[in-house]
Amino acid sequence: MTALILLTVCMLGAALLARRGFAPPALTEGLNWWVINIALPATILELVPGLRFSAGLWFLVLPQWLGYIAAFLLFRWLGRRLGWSAGRIGAVTVTCGLSNTAFIGYPMLEALRGPSAQTLAVVADQLGCFISLSIGGVLTAVLYAQRGAPRVLDIARKIVVFPPFLALMVAIAAGLFGGWPAEVVPILHRIGQTLAPMALFSVGLSLHLSLPRSARLALLLGLGWKLGLAPLLTWLAGSALGVGEPTLAVSTLEMGMAPMLTGAILAQQYRLEPELANAALGIGIVLSFLSVPAWNLLL
Repeated sequence: MTALILLTVCMLGAALLARRGFAPPALTEGLNWWVINIALPATILELVPGLRFSAGLWFLVLPQWLGYIAAFLLFRWLGRRLGWSAGRIGAVTVTCGLSNTAFIGYPMLEALRGPSAQTLAVVADQLGCFISLSIGGVLTAVLYAQRGAPRVLDIARKIVVFPPFLALMVAIAAGLFGGWPAEVVPILHRIGQTLAPMALFSVGLSLHLSLPRSARLALLLGLGWKLGLAPLLTWLAGSALGVGEPTLAVSTLEMGMAPMLTGAILAQQYRLEPELANAALGIGIVLSFLSVPAWNLLL
């Protein structure tokens, strides 16, 4: 409940400050820089070394990867057929292709499925969604922000130097060598705690729920995938493959969470229709308070 209250206060408070003209013009850019370059890497460095993956948990991770690939292909195809700009295709993909598996997912799963569901949610979040963001998200952002034909070496270089991706590689190496010294973890934790409030505040500063008519179809299709089709396909695939509970339920619900905060920040940084990305995030969060409990009842 505390996380959901923080979400409401940060987003609505920032939106009010922006509407009243109290927010400095460069504040959003500064907050985005901190989220991508400092807070998110610190969170990855803290959590990933302690993860222990077992073969039985594969269905928590694979849908996050395949789901992002499917979203990329779907919106690339739809965008071309509907005449969307590159920025619009990129914005819908990086927001609605990634799930808010942590800030929304953790408290919602605890409320719906109990504290034990959080252990499974961490695997889906850290090994599933974070890797999708660090590789697929930045690949999409670079591809659709590129002027002219994209060069493979340029895209690869930007992925490799993307701070969350570097942090992921370092965190995996640290885990192989037994983790961080005890003194390091609290420092990473304190820095990582700034991720959610700063990301939410940044999104709130740029939040516009009224979009041009031409962007509304993109918003509808994006959220239709994120909140409806993605969890449905996950449940169908898991059922067909004989995945048991509670793994099937947690994976399905995580795929149906609201769009990822950091995906919207990435869209802002790369100028991929930020208004559309922020609207998808804000409206998606509100709708997920209805859609995720509905999915839970169906499961």
